[in-house]
Amino acid sequence: MAALQLEKQRGRYAVLAIAAVVTVVGIPLWWKTTQTYRAWLPFSEISELDSLQLQLSVDIEVVFSRGTLTPEQQKKLPLSHVNEKEHQIDAKTGLRYKYETRYRTATIMEEDALNQPTAAEADLSLHMLTESSCGSVVVYVIPESSTLLPKDVKVYVGQRRTALLRSAPFKTSWSLKEVLSNLDLQVEQVVSTMSFSHQDIAAALSDRVRMPKVTKESMADSMRAIKSSPGYEITFSLLNPDPKSHSLHWDIEGALHSYIQPLLDKLAPIANFSVDSQILYYAVLGVNPRFDDSVSAYTLSADSLSHVINPVEARLGSNAASSNPVLNFLLYVPDAHHSPLFIRDHSKKEVPSNAFHSPRWGGIMVYNVNEMYGPESERPVDITIDMAKVMGVFLAQLRLMLGLQHTRPPTGFVLQSPGSAGLADWELDRLLWSRSVENIATASTTITSLAQLLDQIGNIVINDNIAEQVSSAVTSLQSAVAELETGNLAFALQYSREAILASERAFFDPSLLHLLYFPDDQKFAIYIPLFLPMCVPIVLSLLKIVSEAKQRRADKQAKRD
Repeated sequence: MAALQLEKQRGRYAVLAIAAVVTVVGIPLWWKTTQTYRAWLPFSEISELDSLQLQLSVDIEVVFSRGTLTPEQQKKLPLSHVNEKEHQIDAKTGLRYKYETRYRTATIMEEDALNQPTAAEADLSLHMLTESSCGSVVVYVIPESSTLLPKDVKVYVGQRRTALLRSAPFKTSWSLKEVLSNLDLQVEQVVSTMSFSHQDIAAALSDRVRMPKVTKESMADSMRAIKSSPGYEITFSLLNPDPKSHSLHWDIEGALHSYIQPLLDKLAPIANFSVDSQILYYAVLGVNPRFDDSVSAYTLSADSLSHVINPVEARLGSNAASSNPVLNFLLYVPDAHHSPLFIRDHSKKEVPSNAFHSPRWGGIMVYNVNEMYGPESERPVDITIDMAKVMGVFLAQLRLMLGLQHTRPPTGFVLQSPGSAGLADWELDRLLWSRSVENIATASTTITSLAQLLDQIGNIVINDNIAEQVSSAVTSLQSAVAELETGNLAFALQYSREAILASERAFFDPSLLHLLYFPDDQKFAIYIPLFLPMCVPIVLSLLKIVSEAKQRRADKQAKRD
């Protein structure tokens, strides 16, 4: 009997020991080894980015030439003046524009530059004297009687970051405050033309704000331009559907060097560009043009242009090694049986350039060659394409695709052509402002969406690489916002590019999908067959021990009674 009691005691001790080991060692070890690894993320800083308040600071320098101020006014000329404007886009997004204007009189060398015979020569001479920083604007106020500008021209905007402003007539009895107040409106128009406008900045926030209050023109320009990206692939294609009749020759390398490369060199701070070309034979548009007896030519209506791209795009190919957006520019030479071929707009009028563009895709130009040879010419006919005519069209389309919209200046403004560079310095600044804001808006939306996703779904693995990318994106975003506040446009763009790269690498990391669709019922299906056979004996033994303990206590109580 004693041996039996001893054996039961040992059994109870063994069960308690096993239960203690499972509880103290087994369960914590299993929990630790099977828990989802989640690296630390700066959720507090990310939540601050959800409420985005941007300040854009512009440095303006107003230079008064001889004859625009009296000697007494020159002595009282203030050093600087700060003007701020605020726009609340929605509950979480706001914009503040800070214009810091510095006033001074022209130096002797600047006066000599302003005495040039033409405004273009004066603009070049002023640029040789000093180079303005990126994002800044310099306005030279010239007398009303100056012959530098035509009588009907109030403002001349050059290729750089300088503008010539004809001073409005004012009375000699006016105080300096009245003169500057009368000048402020004109300077504001110059800055809005050369730097940025509220409509452009609001349109750049389209990824963050659903319904920004912008004009139809600004929204159309925003939708036409391709989204901001670290790099772009640009492909020029020559389509020859009838190589038996036409032997086409195009100097694409020389044309790219003369017309496209200068523009891409100036856009180097914004993105990396890769340019290639190809010739496609027997490539057709996929739309049958209609013959118009009134003009004895084939025509493509505006409604049929949308059906042209898909059949052609299948022949273009793509660079599988690159994930950058592709811009396609196609030169189509109609076959002999469908020549000449003209494109008509919605009003049934022929398009002067005989070309059209598709938003965020590229452009197509139809190049007719039927007048270059006669019906009795030997086939195939050797034809050399006029690349100056072709590249003029493609360059205009490329500017639209990259967001370099045609600026609509106020009445009395003259904008100098950018020339061979393809892009004026102030046009580059306008693009930098828009792209910096667009990058910040996109990166902040991406990183806050990722943080919300990781916070809601607790079984997604957050490895150290993702945490590093998120932290890098947050740091770059904070730096970009700070640089915009101080007016350092070049650094703001650089940090915003780093932010959007880091945020997209973190958001699209493949490791985030490993446990995304691993529901709880599958966990039970895996763990129950593993733990149930082990836990049932232990639990039953513990219940038996508890029952025996209660029985012994009841027996002792009965003996006492």
